[in-house]
Formats: sequence, C-alpha cells, structure tokens
Amino acid sequence: MSPPLSLAPIVVFDLDGTLAETAGDLIATLNVVLDREGLPPMDVARARDFIGAGARALIARGFAAAGRDLAPDRLDALFRVFLAHYGQHLCVTSHLFPGAGPALDRLAAAGYRLAVCTNKVEDHSVRLLQLLGVADRFAAICGRDTFPWSKPDPRHLTETIARAGGDPARAIMVGDSRTDIATARAAGIPAVAVPFGYTDVPVRDLGPDVIIDHFDALFDAVQHLNGLARSAA
Repeated sequence: MSPPLSLAPIVVFDLDGTLAETAGDLIATLNVVLDREGLPPMDVARARDFIGAGARALIARGFAAAGRDLAPDRLDALFRVFLAHYGQHLCVTSHLFPGAGPALDRLAAAGYRLAVCTNKVEDHSVRLLQLLGVADRFAAICGRDTFPWSKPDPRHLTETIARAGGDPARAIMVGDSRTDIATARAAGIPAVAVPFGYTDVPVRDLGPDVIIDHFDALFDAVQHLNGLARSAA
C-alpha cells in the first residue's frame, strides 16, 4: 500500500562529526572528568575518534586509553558529571562544517523533510543546534534519550523518521561513523557518509552507499539515491 501523501522524503543527519565539528568542546569536557580522577588530559587529535557513540562511550574510551578500569557505577557517576559540565559549554568552539547550512536550505527548498538522529542527549542536541542557528530547519531532533533505543538500534532511526513525518521508503541517513552506517543498514535505509568526522575506521571501509567530501555534494547524492529507490519500487 502506498504511504500517505502527507509523508515527505526525508534526510536524517547525525550531529557530532557530521553536521558540526564538536570535538573541541567534547574533549574539553572529557578532560574535566579525567582531571577529577587524577588522569592526564587528552589532546583533540588523539581523542576525536573516541566520539561517535555518545558521552558514556567517550568517557569509557578515554579511561581505557589512559589504562584505567572503570566500574559501571563509577561510569554512571562520571557520565552525570560530564553532562552537567558539557551542558554549560556546548558551543565554545563548536561550529557547522563548511557548506552544511546551505545544504540544509537546498534540501528543504526541494521538499525534503530534515531530522537529526544522534547519540547526544536530546536537550544538548536541541540547544546546540539552536546556538548554531539551524534548529528550526529540523522537523525532529532525537537524541539517545528520546526513545528507549539509541543507535545502532535501527528503531532510533525509524522512530526519528516517524516523528518527523518522513517517508521511510524515501529516507536517507547522513553520518560519519560505523554507528551511523550500521544503523542505516539495519533499518534498510541508504547511507551517505562524510569522511571528515569521528571514526576509528575510515568510512570508505564501512560500505556506505555514497561518500561526499563536502556538503556541496550532498544534494546530488540524495537525489541520486532517491532515484535509485524509486526505480527499485
């Protein structure tokens, strides 16, 4: 059966490392946590690839890199410290990647609905996008705590699409990491990858449908993938 006419083609974006360069602020907060535990700070170049699976994973990876075991209850406590500090320092150095804003505008003008599906908590995601001046572009901004599931569970993505009023048969995920590509794959949705984000494996090795080196190429990639989807229908 055909989807309701109200459903629109949709492009769903990851946030950290995809839409925005946020590593500086995230690693600065990680270093606050490390300092509280008597561990040395990490530089952004070394730790940026620890980002991508959410703050809890970032903390765990930071401690592992420092050779320190972290019990689950201690991780929970430090996660709360991280969230409190980061919530007050969301946009000190963070900024949109070049071309991201115009790419969003071009997609919206062509009739695409836009959404964000991120493992950052929802409140931080909304406020960061507000500070970056683009929150109003998105029909839904869904974080790791928006639903009972988070990436790489495909329901995080499919529920984001539903909340935004998007057509899952004409949906595309844009991300920068193994988590994003695995989520899209599990949901049966094409994936566009950017190679300038946060990943411990080059995105070319993860098998996305398309890789773009700059947001100027996003519109044509989305149009191409939607054309393939219509041909297969």
